[in-house]
Amino acid sequence: MAVTDAQVRKLMEELTKHGNLGLAAAKAGMDRKTARKYRKQKQLPSEVKPPRDWRTRQDPFEEDWPALAERLAQAPELEAKTLFEELLAKAPERYQPGQLRTLQRRVRQWRAQAGPAKEVFFAQAHRPGEAMQTDFTWGTELGVTVRGEPFAHLLCHPVLPYSNWEWVTVCQSESLAAIKRGVQAALFQLGRVPRYHQTDNSTAATHRLADGKRGFNPEYLALMQHLGMEPRTIEVGEKHQNGDVEALNGALKRRLTQHLLVRGSADFDSVAAYETWVQQVVTKANALRSEKVAQELAAMRPLAVEKLPEYSEVDVLVTGWSTIRVKHNTYSVPSRLIGETVRVRLYDEKLEVLHRGEAQLTVQRLHGRNGHRINYRHLIWSLVQKPGAFAQYRYREDLFPSLTFRRVYDALRQQLEERKADMEYLRILHLAASTLEADVQAALEKLLAAGGLRSAEAVKAAVAPVRCEVPHLAVPEVDLRAYDALLTEGQEVAS
Repeated sequence: MAVTDAQVRKLMEELTKHGNLGLAAAKAGMDRKTARKYRKQKQLPSEVKPPRDWRTRQDPFEEDWPALAERLAQAPELEAKTLFEELLAKAPERYQPGQLRTLQRRVRQWRAQAGPAKEVFFAQAHRPGEAMQTDFTWGTELGVTVRGEPFAHLLCHPVLPYSNWEWVTVCQSESLAAIKRGVQAALFQLGRVPRYHQTDNSTAATHRLADGKRGFNPEYLALMQHLGMEPRTIEVGEKHQNGDVEALNGALKRRLTQHLLVRGSADFDSVAAYETWVQQVVTKANALRSEKVAQELAAMRPLAVEKLPEYSEVDVLVTGWSTIRVKHNTYSVPSRLIGETVRVRLYDEKLEVLHRGEAQLTVQRLHGRNGHRINYRHLIWSLVQKPGAFAQYRYREDLFPSLTFRRVYDALRQQLEERKADMEYLRILHLAASTLEADVQAALEKLLAAGGLRSAEAVKAAVAPVRCEVPHLAVPEVDLRAYDALLTEGQEVAS
């Protein structure tokens, strides 16, 4: 088997470490005699092997190549596969599908020798303390679970490109709240602030203008102004301009994967516990960069501001459907708020609904567009009075809290006509809202298993509290004459 350049490089690396030829040859995966040869000549196999300037077989495209080269000159973006398909159609007796790779190599050689100039990327020399780059990367591939449940999430990853100092926060989306929380956490960890903050063109930081360019969102600009940084972004479609943080995203996930293996488990008690663990891993990595980090800190300005709240606020009107619409998604709220304007605090992972400063509701935040989160407890009191609305209710599927409730409704529909089944199901849902959903679900599962589910009354009876009988206690008669005797004796002694 031929020795590769990579094997010889490994050999030289091992020889530099300890000088033991046999051990180095074993680690490089080659024979000891071969290792001795390459140690002596100090050249890679690719440097030793003379270039071949002859062909071992006839070129099958020799006849058509001048025409192909002319077409490539006119349209350099043409692919070899497209050209080969045309040749197959033109002369199927001379070409076979297995010759595609040969033409691809020929086209690649033409591009290298006569093709158009390619874009050149220029390595950048980063200056200490000049900028912080922030990017988001998916952490779901780490296989983390929270109390046994798969945890889909992103990692907000701010980096100082000169020293590769980094910080991480766990988030659910590339939202402004996530950027605010992540960047502030990094800066307050450093205690100092660079001149620039660089991001890609995520919608949290930028928005598309009428001329096709992207400008910064007012909320993001306000954040940068508060922290004392100048915002800048990469060109649209030019990810390499954020190359440092992009590269560190992969390094971060490899490091976390290794530490999960050392930990022996990818399960955590809570999201907070997981985030703390991630930040401990990152802190250890940052300790190895202390010399360059010190140069960064010396070049940055002190952070002299207070941390902003990790949420933004918006005022919305509660509709007659007992819902609010926030960031293109719909949420239900208690029906007593219908017609009122409420203030919504948008965190990355949740919403808080307040009315005149008083907290009314906390709900998990939806991401994306046109989602909905409807809590049946907010609507059931009206639905039992208007059961006909259930059949065509837009968010009806949200009124099945679990698969058990869905099975119950299906079982009722098999036994009863639709309107009656709707009524019975809504009564069961009303019972769940009035008592404990878990108790009602347990009773439903037993009734389904026994085939005894006929109406809401059966469920109500199953979850009715057991009445305790008050025991009958006999009231003893009290003889007070002993007390009278004591009083009489006391009077005689006094006289």
